[in-house]
Amino acid sequence: MRLCSDIRKLVAASLLWIAFAQGVSATTVEPAKDLRVDPAPCLAAALARDHEKTETACGALIDNAKTEKADRIKALIARGAAYERKGMTDRAIADYDGVLRLDPAQADIHNARGELWRKKGDLPKAVADFAAAIKLNPDHVAARANHRSLAQELERLGALKAIAGKPSFDCATARRKVEKAICANPELADLEREVHVSYVRATREDKTPSQARKLRREQEEFIARRNASFGRPGYDLQKAMKERLQQINGIDGY
Repeated sequence: MRLCSDIRKLVAASLLWIAFAQGVSATTVEPAKDLRVDPAPCLAAALARDHEKTETACGALIDNAKTEKADRIKALIARGAAYERKGMTDRAIADYDGVLRLDPAQADIHNARGELWRKKGDLPKAVADFAAAIKLNPDHVAARANHRSLAQELERLGALKAIAGKPSFDCATARRKVEKAICANPELADLEREVHVSYVRATREDKTPSQARKLRREQEEFIARRNASFGRPGYDLQKAMKERLQQINGIDGY
């Protein structure tokens, strides 16, 4: 009798468990579908250079939490390149930042980001990126060329900074009023030096003897006229120097 009672209790407990399990099953939310985004549209848009589709398709890939690392890197590179071609420098840099956070060994992206930093005028960051690209890939032709040309530019800027606001002549020995006026005005000093440098450069170019004499005579006449005319009503020293600079370099500046 006790056995039958135990069996009845066991059956009742089993029925309760089954009912509970069915209830849980009925209220449980179905597993979420796989939200991975197909990378093909992003890559196809990038290859077609369709910037708008690239931003949309690659953006969806980048923003999806289930996107694989390799696909996310490709999408960031594609969208960054699209931004770069559209002149959206800051956004392109941000995407390249994202690439390098995921994979710091991307030499091409270091070089690409360096070119953007250079475009923005942040030369120290540009140098650092070019150097990083070369360290990762010593044979990276573009990075080496960029690094070399930027080093030359920095050297030139350093030289220009040293002579900024200084004319071609020594202000300590200046005696004429026009020379003292030039020395007192950094803008005029830079312009005077530019005229002189352009004249010297022009004299070193291949010219016939008659052309060389003509150039020398014109320069002497300009300086004599400048010295004699300065301070007279209507004489504009800055205008006169700009006109002489254009005369030496030509309309296009060469």
